[in-house]
Amino acid sequence: MHIEHIAMYVNDLEAAKDFFIKYFYAVSNDGYHNKSTDFRSYFLRFDNGARLEIMNKPVMKDGNKTLTRTGYIHIAFSLGSKAAVDELTARMRKDGYEVISGPRTTGDGYYESCIIGFEGNLIEITI
Repeated sequence: MHIEHIAMYVNDLEAAKDFFIKYFYAVSNDGYHNKSTDFRSYFLRFDNGARLEIMNKPVMKDGNKTLTRTGYIHIAFSLGSKAAVDELTARMRKDGYEVISGPRTTGDGYYESCIIGFEGNLIEITI
């Protein structure tokens, strides 16, 4: 068994797609649009086959995204090396994203950085 894909609603569908393409080399499908409901989505595929569906529809609730809320909290990307984590962390910081921790080795042995990405969503990058 494996997770087939993870999905998330976003306010700005095109900006979210561009974020994952720019920083994590996602490959996007051509998108889907249901004209009767105005629901739109893209499936983004990553190097190892993992997929993320980003979605948008006219009426959505955009609640407070505290870091200690219940439910899904972050997406983690494995980059393969400390150097890659360091480079992407520096690049995202330079592009104006808030780095809230790292790069560092955590108490449980992960080398990682945590970044507040697009629309306040937490992104973890690790080896």
